[in-house]
Amino acid sequence: MPVLGMGGLFFRAGDPAALSAWYRTHLGVGGGCSADPDIPAVNEYVWQTLGGPMVFSPFKQDSDYFAADKSFMINLRVSDLDGLLADLRAADVEAITKPEWDHPDVGRFARIHDPEGNAIELWEPPTPAA
Repeated sequence: MPVLGMGGLFFRAGDPAALSAWYRTHLGVGGGCSADPDIPAVNEYVWQTLGGPMVFSPFKQDSDYFAADKSFMINLRVSDLDGLLADLRAADVEAITKPEWDHPDVGRFARIHDPEGNAIELWEPPTPAA
């Protein structure tokens, strides 16, 4: 199979520069960012990510899993959900958690929204058994 993974996520924004800055500031996501402290960012356009699982799943048109007026939701895989939530809340970014979203076999979840109202699901996969 020639497809190796996601190469990008492109979506419309009212203020692309401000929204890009918000993602870089609060989530370390976007051009010029690197998820690996040992690998510097490649350039101003590329976000250097770490390999791992990714869910690719269309939802029914009438799904209530995210806002009906949005055609997508971003899911970001994180390594320290509690630490990230503390940082986000300290920056006045509202974060929602619900115990029923979490499952020991799937992981833990939280939901935030960017300044343009796009849902961002934060997912901390379960720690592999030793």
